[in-house]
Amino acid sequence: MGVQRELTLQEAQQLFCDFEIKSLSPTKDGVMDTTYLSKHYVLKYYEREMGEKILQDAERLEKLSQAQLNTPRYLAQSQGWHLYTRLQGQTPKSTQLYHIQSLARFMAKMHQETSQHHCSKLFLEQYQLKKTLTSLKKEFFYYYKKFQTLQDIKERNDGFIHGDIFCDNTLFEGKKIAVFDFIDGACGAFSFDIAVALVAFNPHKRHSFTQLFLNTYNQKAPKKIHKEELQAQIKIAAKLYALLRIQKHKTTTKAKQLANLW
Repeated sequence: MGVQRELTLQEAQQLFCDFEIKSLSPTKDGVMDTTYLSKHYVLKYYEREMGEKILQDAERLEKLSQAQLNTPRYLAQSQGWHLYTRLQGQTPKSTQLYHIQSLARFMAKMHQETSQHHCSKLFLEQYQLKKTLTSLKKEFFYYYKKFQTLQDIKERNDGFIHGDIFCDNTLFEGKKIAVFDFIDGACGAFSFDIAVALVAFNPHKRHSFTQLFLNTYNQKAPKKIHKEELQAQIKIAAKLYALLRIQKHKTTTKAKQLANLW
């Protein structure tokens, strides 16, 4: 999240006059879309062509909310701005066992709900990995060679996945988890979705965290995930997000944070 265009409180109130917006604060992180926070709402302006994705996202969020999953609800749109409910809680600063359990329960239930969802593209397809790798070949040849196998991955379609459940896309109120920013999700392997989450929540590869996640997830999941498959997907997830960080920041500093996972 972040801000690329200015919006005053008065303008927000005029845009969404049916909603009681009493305060407005710009977010500080993120560069892709403009996001403002109010006490009960999130106001977002997508700075990229989203087309039907916004409508699909709104419908998906409604279904997830009806399934008693703690996700935002899409409320309204006005002049290119979109209004969502704001979730409560804090982003975890360090991972505890109860974070892992809550995350596993959430993802098992989410995957139950999304196993029948259809997408126009698979998750990795939207990153045009061959083109992305080629663009980095000259300046970051070592990483180009390291990540080259990403373009040959054959994705499995288990249903819709979030694909970006990093810590800053979650909030916790005690043991209650909330997850947001589903807009860039697509269909893919559930094991990959889990792998991304564990790259974020278990960066030191603690065996106890991985085992607790699998034990909890597999109790309610639409299909059981085995440790060997998950470990292979963690390597893929770490490579993907390292590649995207290099592409975004034009430096390997943030990518190196994932090095021990690939």
